[in-house]
Amino acid sequence: MKNYLAFLLVLTVAAASAHAPLPARPTAPSDLVPVGLTDNDTTAGGVARLCEQVTFSRGLRYGDSEANVLDVAISESTKADTPRPVLLFVAGDNFTGNRGAPDLARDIQDEAMCFAARNGMIGVRVNYRLAPAATWPMGATDVAAALSWIHGNIDLFNGDAREIVAVGYGAGAFHVASLLAHPELQTDRADVAAIVLVSGIYRAGKDASDSEKAYLGTDAAQYDKRSVFPGILNVDVPIVLAWSADDPANLVAQGETLKKTLCGAGHCPRATLLRSHDGIAAAFGLDGSGDSLAEPTLLLVKQLEARGLP
Repeated sequence: MKNYLAFLLVLTVAAASAHAPLPARPTAPSDLVPVGLTDNDTTAGGVARLCEQVTFSRGLRYGDSEANVLDVAISESTKADTPRPVLLFVAGDNFTGNRGAPDLARDIQDEAMCFAARNGMIGVRVNYRLAPAATWPMGATDVAAALSWIHGNIDLFNGDAREIVAVGYGAGAFHVASLLAHPELQTDRADVAAIVLVSGIYRAGKDASDSEKAYLGTDAAQYDKRSVFPGILNVDVPIVLAWSADDPANLVAQGETLKKTLCGAGHCPRATLLRSHDGIAAAFGLDGSGDSLAEPTLLLVKQLEARGLP
């Protein structure tokens, strides 16, 4: 945990020193549609302490569907004059929804957002359309639309759109990777500075799960075309890749194959093995397991500094 706190502090300092202060932020555009309330959501058991002094702007609409909403988390530390990095969470146990209760899933993701906000970042969580109503490539195009919204509006929350790190977990990892692997799915200003992919599938096979079939279709002949290969080999942003020791064997194989393929193409990602499969909060060490994405993500930040983003 201490290592991860250090990582986030390093990230915020790096972002602050890399960019001169931006001009004064404009007033909210007319198409910024809040469909929820701004609150201090500190009532949910274990989330309460972590989320003290964190303010959520809930249900900000970025698309036409009722599912196209996102949440933004900020704290007093992110209201400083210098724009802050953005940690974007795209999560989902599978393509049809979360295994647990919706409220529990939100609490787990809130922990990660609060952790980001309390350490000088802007936390953003994207909700997207689910299968079977939404099929390939709607998950990726929803992420693209959300990124366009972030580029156009995150300065209202003192966020720096030049420093977006997109974290995809589970089905969200496939959507983030798919967006970058398929340029035809990208919209204007849908770029990110780096990506973190956790416990995802990247190419479905004939043994695809019902959830995968609900999103990708039942015609296995289409799966290769709808995978992240070979387009992911052309992605030029830093990548952190992770999976859990207790992930199902097929997920472990997916992560290992993606790592091997990227390394073979000269774009070897930072990779780590997590202990827990209990959700995005656990991936960031918030369950007390002691293992997290701290070290590889810290190396990713150093890569960003060395590259010198414009």
